[in-house]
Amino acid sequence: RSFNLTENILFLSFLPDHEQYNNVLMPSIFGVICFFGITGNCILIYTIVKKTKFCSHPSVPDIFIFSLSIADLLFLLGMPFLIHQLVGNGSWCFGGTMCTVITALDSNSQIVSTYILTVMTLDRYLATVHPIRFKHVRTPFVAGAAVALVWVFSLVSITPVWMYTGLMGLKDGSVGCALLLPNPATDTYWFTLYQFFLGFALPLVVICSVFFKILQNMSATVAPLPQRSLRVRTRKVTRMAVAICLAFFLCWAPYYILQLAHLGVQRPSFAFLYVYNIAISLGYANSCINPFIYIVLSETFKRQFIVAIRPPHKGFRVAPAQAEGLSLRVAPESSHPSRSQSSRELLQNMLPVTVAVH
Repeated sequence: RSFNLTENILFLSFLPDHEQYNNVLMPSIFGVICFFGITGNCILIYTIVKKTKFCSHPSVPDIFIFSLSIADLLFLLGMPFLIHQLVGNGSWCFGGTMCTVITALDSNSQIVSTYILTVMTLDRYLATVHPIRFKHVRTPFVAGAAVALVWVFSLVSITPVWMYTGLMGLKDGSVGCALLLPNPATDTYWFTLYQFFLGFALPLVVICSVFFKILQNMSATVAPLPQRSLRVRTRKVTRMAVAICLAFFLCWAPYYILQLAHLGVQRPSFAFLYVYNIAISLGYANSCINPFIYIVLSETFKRQFIVAIRPPHKGFRVAPAQAEGLSLRVAPESSHPSRSQSSRELLQNMLPVTVAVH
C-alpha cells in the first residue's frame, strides 16, 4: 500500500521487465516538471520580494501567492531524491533521517498548498461579497497569521508520517523509503481515508461552497458597489483564484481517486501502476503550472516582473504604495529646485505604472 508520493515510487520496484519505463520515461517526465516548476516558482518569489522592497508592506494577495509558491517550491525540491529512487527501482540510499525529512516535506507541502488555497478562497469571498464590511479583517497581518496557522496545522496533521516513516527491505537486498504503520492490515485503510478527507474532500467542499456563494452574490447584487477600479481588480484576482483552485483539483483528483481504488486492489496490474504514476506526475505538475497561471492571467504581474529584473536607475523616486496594489510613479529628480510643485504633480500623473499581483 502507498500513502504519499515518496512511497509511491516503490510501486516501480514491481516492474522488473519495464526498465525503459522505470529508467527513462518517468524520470524524464519528473525531471521536466522539476526544472520548470522550480524555475517558475523562483521567478515568482523573486518578483514578489522585489516588489515589496518598493512597498511599506505586501498586499493580502501577495502574501497568499508568496506562501503558495514557497510550499510548491519545497514540494518540488524533493523531486531529485524521488527521481534517484525511481531510477534505482525503489531503492533509497540517503539514510533513514533523509527518508523521514523528504517524506514529511512531501506530505506537508501537499496539505499546506491545499489549505492556503482554501484560505485564499475565503479571502476572495470577503473581498467580493463583503468588500467594505470586512475590510479591517483583510489585512496583511491577518493574512500572515492565517498562513502561519496553516503551516502549524499541517505539521501536526502529518504526525503519523513523522512517527512511522522509515527504511524497508526490498527483494534485491536494497532498502526503500516507506511509511511503516504498526498494523498495516487496518491502519492502511484508515490512514488512506484520513489523507483523502483531510487533504482533498474537505477543502474541495469548502472551496466549492464559497465560490458558489460568490457567484450567487454576483448574480443577485443590486446594492451600490465600490468604485469601478476596485471592482475590476477584485474580479481579476477572483478569476485567478478560481483558475488556481480548478487546476489544483484537476491535477490532484486522479491521485486521490486512485488511492481509494488501490484499497481494493491486492495485486495491481502494470496498467494500474502506469496510470497511478501518471496521476503522481499530475500532482507534481500542479506545483509547476501555478506560476504560469499568474503570468497568463495577470498583465500587472508581467509588468511587475519587468520592473524586478530591470537594472536600477539613479535619479528616480518611488511614491508610497496605495491600496492593495503597488503604485510606482516614476519621475526624474529635478536639478532645479525652483521648478514648481504643480509641474511635478503633472508629470507624476502622466507617468503612472501600477504593479500589483492580481
